[in-house]
Amino acid sequence: MDGLAAEAPQLATVTLKVNGEEQTLELDTRTSLLDLLRERLDLTGAKKGCDHGQCGACTVLVDGRRANACLVLAVTLDGLHVTTIEGLAADGELHPMQAAFVEHDGFQCGYCTPGQICSAVGMLAELEAGWPSHATEDVSGAPALDRDEIRERMSGNICRCGAYPNIVAAIEEVAGR
Repeated sequence: MDGLAAEAPQLATVTLKVNGEEQTLELDTRTSLLDLLRERLDLTGAKKGCDHGQCGACTVLVDGRRANACLVLAVTLDGLHVTTIEGLAADGELHPMQAAFVEHDGFQCGYCTPGQICSAVGMLAELEAGWPSHATEDVSGAPALDRDEIRERMSGNICRCGAYPNIVAAIEEVAGR
């Protein structure tokens, strides 16, 4: 077994598009997406909370879908697009979800906020695509967005401060536009 481990490649070259900018990097094959973003690209919005995929503080979008960056190995993303909280705003204007979080005070300490916002953006895309959740009553039709549906879909993102009512209100506002 030791011979196999010694022969395994430890570095890999990966090209991915992060917030619209192509990045080609040589990485240790064990590097998580979260560590790549924070330590190599200085994108510190995604936070390392539990480092086990349970809190959602590290949520980013990979090809538009939600991902816990602490669980994803960066080498698996070759050729994919990654959007972080820093990449949501465009032309100096906040993303509508970012603006709604500010307007509805959807944060207190702010630690979970980047993950909450990225998760909310991804969640609304899932809803628009017609994906049901565990709270969807009629899985044969388009899911209706109510507070229970939002809470279920956002259940992977924990807010230790308890700003959930304001987070739900922000998501409802953006979904209603």
